[in-house]
Amino acid sequence: MTKRRLRIGIAGLGRAFSIMLPALESDKIEIVAGADPRPEARSRFSTDFKALAYPTVEEMCGDMAVEAVYISTPHGFHRANVVAAAAAGKHVLVEKPMALTLEDCSAMNAAARQAGVVMVVGHSHSFDLPIRRAREIIASGAVGELRMITSAYFTDFLYRPRRREELDTAQGGGVIYNQAPHQVDVARLLGGGLVKSVRANVGVWDPARSTEGAYQALLTFESGATASLTYSGYAHLDGDELVDWVSEGGLPKDPSRYGATRRALAAAASLEDEEQLKNRVNYGGEGYGGPQNATSAPDQQRFHQHFGLVVASCDRADLRPTAKGVHVYADAERRFDALPSPLVYRDEVIDELYAAVVEGAPVVHSGEWGLATMEVCLAMLESHRQGREISLSHQIALEGI
Repeated sequence: MTKRRLRIGIAGLGRAFSIMLPALESDKIEIVAGADPRPEARSRFSTDFKALAYPTVEEMCGDMAVEAVYISTPHGFHRANVVAAAAAGKHVLVEKPMALTLEDCSAMNAAARQAGVVMVVGHSHSFDLPIRRAREIIASGAVGELRMITSAYFTDFLYRPRRREELDTAQGGGVIYNQAPHQVDVARLLGGGLVKSVRANVGVWDPARSTEGAYQALLTFESGATASLTYSGYAHLDGDELVDWVSEGGLPKDPSRYGATRRALAAAASLEDEEQLKNRVNYGGEGYGGPQNATSAPDQQRFHQHFGLVVASCDRADLRPTAKGVHVYADAERRFDALPSPLVYRDEVIDELYAAVVEGAPVVHSGEWGLATMEVCLAMLESHRQGREISLSHQIALEGI
């Protein structure tokens, strides 16, 4: 029996769209429209997908062929885009971070509820199969109670080409808005969702890129379990060295390319040059090289995507999910639960959206879940500003895994 395809419109034809594109080209999805203010992106989209491309998201939401909207626009537009999609009766997949404030997140959830549409928040790395497998082991009770989560990742995030707003915290720039949702989502999924309080410090160490580039946070769960989260995007230690030289995107990484990001950025003499550099390699630009994380060599080994070192410490075992499976360090044995290599990256995201819209399945990464993750991220900023622990009030328990 032929599977019904969900007709999707793409809001924002940038890097997030390029990363998600292989999953969007599944047999469950039909890409029927796109929206982006850049004419070069619209032109390429129309050619690639034989579909209409609109200059605004609002115009695209008026397209009767569109059933659901994938929102990958800059963070500050998420609220308006979700409200427009919901008002037009479209289901929503919105990229992380869900929005810039809890008020925005609440307005988005209210719009989806009022319209009776599904909203999924993602991608985040809590969709990754090794993380979900580790959660299944914890939930089974086989290794006792979860006591502690340790997560650390070191990347070159801050030195990749950026637009102005990506270096402005007030507009959603920096690692708290862009990277912490991954790490917080992973910790919340492993820990069951209910974070009680947050204590954090953040780092703004480069005056030329004056937004948050690093953080350390301690999360305490209602259960009494804790999670320590460390992240640095200052392009020194490459955290992929700690996970078998597999990149965050799931492909083998060449250690000899150390420093390449900083060297490439040094060629940009100004922020204008930097923006042009980013636009050149973005979808529709003259230097665009195809979907991110897709490989031109079919026989190249693929692994699962990841977000650095993660260890879940339980009464009777430590669990370490990696790009290849889950290491289990138990009382009397050490074993490795290998997982099959992914055929398509991020198809777990599309599976969750499709199951919810077409099959009526419950949503794990719902708007309420996304709001709870953003509450933790915003509390990290507030904790640093105030120098104290911040209590939370919008957390929800994990369901469905």
